[in-house]
Amino acid sequence: MIYFLSVNYYSTDLIAKLISSIPANSSIPYQIVVVNNSTDDQKLPQLQASSLHILEAKTNLGFGKACNLGLNWIYQQNPQALVWIINPDAYLPENTLEKVPSFFATYPELSLLGTLIYTTTGDLWFAGGQFIPQWGAIISTDLGVSHPEAAYVSCDWVSACSLLINLQNFSACPQFDPAYFLYYEDFDFCRRYANQGHQIAITSQLAVIHQPSSITNRHLARKFQHSTYSYLLTLEKYTNKAIFLLRLFRLILHSLILLLAKPQTALGKLTGVLQFLDFRF
Repeated sequence: MIYFLSVNYYSTDLIAKLISSIPANSSIPYQIVVVNNSTDDQKLPQLQASSLHILEAKTNLGFGKACNLGLNWIYQQNPQALVWIINPDAYLPENTLEKVPSFFATYPELSLLGTLIYTTTGDLWFAGGQFIPQWGAIISTDLGVSHPEAAYVSCDWVSACSLLINLQNFSACPQFDPAYFLYYEDFDFCRRYANQGHQIAITSQLAVIHQPSSITNRHLARKFQHSTYSYLLTLEKYTNKAIFLLRLFRLILHSLILLLAKPQTALGKLTGVLQFLDFRF
């Protein structure tokens, strides 16, 4: 059984496109679970799909906590299932769903699997993540396309824009850290479970199409506030103090330089710094 898990934040039209990309007459059993983070979104209940189940968050929980709500519900239904976390602004190319069960039947050792992510113009947007702790570098790589002969390539982290979770490899329901509201929760999720011995990989045999930042770019200042806060939280957890302080100083300096040219971006970053300092101290 495959459960598609997506989080709605005023993105009903995008979710409708996602649903339409999943073949309704597929022989693969699946269910679409949408966690509704926008309680006054009147369009979401109007979506028609026999496989759709909507979970009401009752408030905007942020991405990670909303995913936890969905993961807990799915785990209660079927703790052996495959969960495909997918952004509402992403959708499946043709003949994608049929590949999933056979892939995990062949490679059951994988706990977390990322897919290639393409933009709507066909450009490669994500193909695997790498982490260099001694520099505090969290980067995207081309691992998923640079080894075309491999069914999968191990990597440090994968994007939660398109992330498959093999629940049968977990003794308890996997959870995102609720300290994250938005951004870097996928990196933390992968690193925590990798440290527990779970295998994480990227595959070129599965892909999604994604419209980057089609939701978060609606509110630039808040976007950079959340990303800055989460970035600092992540650096504190996974790098040493010297690297953290160096990156913090560079971030503040860069934000001050941006104040005149890009005030929304700069104010968002500075607000994120203050939010982190308030959270920590």
